[in-house]
Amino acid sequence: FQTPVHSFQAKQFFERYFTPWQVAGNGSLAGTVTGYYEPVLKGDDRRTAQARFPIYGIPDDFISVPLPAGLRSGKALVRIRQTGKNSGTIDNTGGTHTADLSRFPITARTTAIKGRFEGSRFLPYHTRNQINGGALDGKAPILGYAEDPVELFFMHIQGSGRLKTPSGKYIRIGYADKNEHPYVSIGRYMADKGYLKLGQTSMQGIKSYMRQNPQRLAEVLGQNPSYIFFRELAGSSNDGPVGALGTPLMGEYAGAVDRHYITLGAPLFVATAHPVTRKALNRLIMAQDTGSAIKGAVRVD
Repeated sequence: FQTPVHSFQAKQFFERYFTPWQVAGNGSLAGTVTGYYEPVLKGDDRRTAQARFPIYGIPDDFISVPLPAGLRSGKALVRIRQTGKNSGTIDNTGGTHTADLSRFPITARTTAIKGRFEGSRFLPYHTRNQINGGALDGKAPILGYAEDPVELFFMHIQGSGRLKTPSGKYIRIGYADKNEHPYVSIGRYMADKGYLKLGQTSMQGIKSYMRQNPQRLAEVLGQNPSYIFFRELAGSSNDGPVGALGTPLMGEYAGAVDRHYITLGAPLFVATAHPVTRKALNRLIMAQDTGSAIKGAVRVD
């Protein structure tokens, strides 16, 4: 068949080839819809007095090991054998390093453990707090340097972005891997500590607070142990960020979903309301991405 070029042709196409299914979570149709944006960070491709915060690629000592479903109880001792620069496998016969799975943040959804070799052991990879403290110094490629550590933190949340250098050059940066530690909301932590009221823990509220209270920067950002590693993206500087399907995302028509409930590539009809005008926002989008904070059946970003 030919790709539809008019809206009525597209409507006929979906009505002919697809059957709609209503998505519910625990019997409820209510869910959460949020918006994604592509951050543009000020920085440089080299370290300067202004641009001091590194944007790391996959570290040299980082190893990702697939985890079979039968080991997700997280209580076994297994042997790990390295199979590539940043990859390994569980091999209890020929493995060279021992991993105590009880030390890794394993859940029923975990498909891989991420770690590093130290002596004869395979240990969980460094947390955000450890990395911010210098654990990767000289151990990872650096794609560039950001001027603002809070803006860099939120690029980690989004999973991709652009770095604008003083010359006007843009470096497109996309997701490469993560340390596999759980995502923890720093907004919730700030509310629990009394730094902000819960209703003030938006991205804008957090940025404002951190700029007024830089002495709490390491404390607050370190509460989220999850850490993203990036890669430089090729292609036009006008292309959108690359999603989990490996294709650029189209603004307003691409969604991040929980792939445990919704298959990537599936068309989704979203019925919600605009967060500001409260007018109905009903449209067809494509499930093209995932995210650490996107959890649940009725959840789209």
